[in-house]
Amino acid sequence: MQTFAPGQDGYREEIAGFQTGVQSTPQLVVAAADADDVAAGVRYAAAHDLPVSVQATGHGLRTPAEGVLISTRRMTGVSIDPERAVARAEAGATWGTVVEAAAEHGLAPLSGSAPGVGVVGYTLGGGFGLLGRHFGQASEHVRSAEVVLPDGTAAGGPLDAGVVTALEFSLFPVTTLYGGGLYFDTAKIADVLCTWRDWTADLPDTVGTSVALVPYPNLPVVPEPLRGKHIAHVRVASLGSAAQGERLVAPLRALGPLQDTLSTMPFTDSGKIAAEPPHPHAYLGDNRVLPALPDELLTTVLDHAGPGAPVPTVLIIDLLGGAYRHTTAADFTPDSRYTVRALSVVEPDPATVQAAHAKLFAPLEPSSTGRLRSFVYGRPLARA
Repeated sequence: MQTFAPGQDGYREEIAGFQTGVQSTPQLVVAAADADDVAAGVRYAAAHDLPVSVQATGHGLRTPAEGVLISTRRMTGVSIDPERAVARAEAGATWGTVVEAAAEHGLAPLSGSAPGVGVVGYTLGGGFGLLGRHFGQASEHVRSAEVVLPDGTAAGGPLDAGVVTALEFSLFPVTTLYGGGLYFDTAKIADVLCTWRDWTADLPDTVGTSVALVPYPNLPVVPEPLRGKHIAHVRVASLGSAAQGERLVAPLRALGPLQDTLSTMPFTDSGKIAAEPPHPHAYLGDNRVLPALPDELLTTVLDHAGPGAPVPTVLIIDLLGGAYRHTTAADFTPDSRYTVRALSVVEPDPATVQAAHAKLFAPLEPSSTGRLRSFVYGRPLARA
């Protein structure tokens, strides 16, 4: 077991996560290679009356880690039991690894939009993924959990009993998707939002979709049709055939996208649908869950997070419903139909971004049915 203390070589590198806007200062970092190392770290924390934090990829950091930080990034083991359609993933494994391993057996997990996200952290947050409208949350399909309890002993148990060192969860017979994105120019954003809203009114639960308003930078790395523009990006992941998919997306295609990447793809390419940035950066994010998207609400969204907004913001609206209606999650109700998410790079400073987000979400509060904790980034959960 490796450990790192402040000022020691390797300390900063070990605590670095994908979220760079939350600066941690733990008194000790335990670089765990297995469950025994995790248990040793928990026992040390208990003996010295120190809090314990756990980090794998660091995508969902909300508050700085103090006391003992257990880094699980080395615990990357993944195994597949094709006969039971079950995967086992250690605490540092990412979805990309599970997706590739499961695909060898014609199976797929309930992964999210980004293959670099950690399996355990994602699942502990509920797990709202590409196939969730059909199969439900990832957390609902956990078969068993290996946990280190607060006294440092290992056991099987519920997800909130201690530090999760491995999960066993169900896989599904999915090999391909009809999916990808439609990208629309700035002038069409208002029409795209209204059309997408109307289009989602009666979609089958085999279709997962979201629409994102993205201010693309004017940089060579951005493809020419999108470079320097504020784009509406409709994302689609459908379990149906290509012919079904083509029929379904026809109303959206009729709006005339700048770019169209919809096609039948192997599930191993599903991480490309949302086209999310792969490099660590500092960001703040929050969300509200809504039962409907009336015209006046979409106008509010455009005013505070559209092309003319004072703070550049990625605004994402996800379609819920389907199997999510039956979830028992505390932050979810049967009326939960859409999430409105705001995600901003911390620039020029966190206070400016927080103020901009507050102006966006304040008009949404009266009709909001809740807030999904898995989509709160870079800020404590208790803060609005």
